[in-house]
Amino acid sequence: ERVALLKGLPARVIDDVLAHRIVLTPGGRTLVATMRANGAYACLVSGGFTAFADRIAQRIGFDEASANQLLIDADGKLIGEVAEPILGREAKLATLLALRARLGLATEDTLAIGDGANDLDMIRAAGLGIAFHAKPAVAAAAAARIDHCDLTAVLFIQGYRRDQFVE
Repeated sequence: ERVALLKGLPARVIDDVLAHRIVLTPGGRTLVATMRANGAYACLVSGGFTAFADRIAQRIGFDEASANQLLIDADGKLIGEVAEPILGREAKLATLLALRARLGLATEDTLAIGDGANDLDMIRAAGLGIAFHAKPAVAAAAAARIDHCDLTAVLFIQGYRRDQFVE
């Protein structure tokens, strides 16, 4: 597994990657800010690592994040393993269903956005599932797809006008 390649790296490498390699998806901040200003609850569900997802979620303004936990030893080095349970396809769906139950939401009051096969079940289970710059199989299976615009397109799909966007 690719995570094993991280074994022995100092955990501070995560800060370097966040500072120099991670680029936020255009429109993400506006999407989350606008939806939250209008009463939505936003959760970043990622097959990536909490070390990244938590900080990205904070930067963008999500209410919470769910991702895989990288294990770090007592010396501050990455072990090259991820804590169980692994947040994959089934766990992404379970996260959506748990949020829906916890927040008392009907299916039609939920929205999920994804790009890969591990997002498919979550996308299908949401009231509105959107394939965003997705792999062909995901784009074909989703109720809606965005191939060319940034994430503010999700606001237009929901009926917001540009003058209603929260920047």
